[in-house]
Amino acid sequence: MSQLRVSVAVPLFNEEENLPELLSRLGAVLESLPGGPHEIVLVDDGSTDRTWELMEVAAKGDDRITAISLSRNFGHQAALSAALDHVSGSVTAVMDGDLQDTPEEIPRFLEAFDEGYDVVYATRHLRKEPAWLRACYWTYYRMLARLARPALPVDAGDFALLSRRVVDEIRRAPERQRYLRGLRAWVGFRQLGLPVERASRHAGKSKYSLWRLVGLGLDGVFAFSTIPIRVAALLGFAALAMTSTYGLYALYAKVALGRSPEGFTALLFVMSFMTGVLLFFLGIIGEYVGRIYEEVKARPLYVVGRLVNGKSRQR
Repeated sequence: MSQLRVSVAVPLFNEEENLPELLSRLGAVLESLPGGPHEIVLVDDGSTDRTWELMEVAAKGDDRITAISLSRNFGHQAALSAALDHVSGSVTAVMDGDLQDTPEEIPRFLEAFDEGYDVVYATRHLRKEPAWLRACYWTYYRMLARLARPALPVDAGDFALLSRRVVDEIRRAPERQRYLRGLRAWVGFRQLGLPVERASRHAGKSKYSLWRLVGLGLDGVFAFSTIPIRVAALLGFAALAMTSTYGLYALYAKVALGRSPEGFTALLFVMSFMTGVLLFFLGIIGEYVGRIYEEVKARPLYVVGRLVNGKSRQR
């Protein structure tokens, strides 16, 4: 295994129950790796429990740990971006803080990195979520893989190992509505997926509500695909073709057959259906416009409130 400086980037939100175990296991993994000095960059995304207090104590007692507190909750992808902005290693392992991403997989990722891969990501299997949620994930990843350009790998979350040049390219991306696993694929270079069993949370409950999961999923679709707008155009063309055909038939029936077509109920149904479709696609267009609005404001992706490590005290 190469003599590398390994960074581990971890966003945290209300993870006081998991943090001690996370640091213990990460520390053991880093101690087993050659090279160094290695580092752990923890980002507190506006937690309301004792997460920051534990992070601060850990950072002051261990030179390998950098603890960053954001000024408020900016969201998981923003917190992860903040962590990537502060890593300094030759390679960076990106993982969540609930221990569903197991630190013990990092050496296996490094072996693949030594084979020349710039991105080594985990493909999740044997997930521990309920069956309905696993089905939703399965469907979404395959739908996104078909919609997105470039095509995104299926069943791949944020857990990954990134080379320094991949981290630098992701940091150069100016967008605010971030979907980092998509940006990771967009950057390119040699990439490899390794199957990793998705563990259960070590403690506590998931901080990703159903609506947050839906929001993250929509970020992936709208950030990497314009196909929804094209579908609206195709559907509009199909509706125009059908109504033109019906208009020609109505004219033929009136002139040649001497009668007017009937079907008031059918006409109301078609009008209601097309109105619903129109409003639906207006909503999709609104999503794109809203994201353009957010981008042109060019506000910072996050604001750092405090930063602590073993060498530089709070500032």
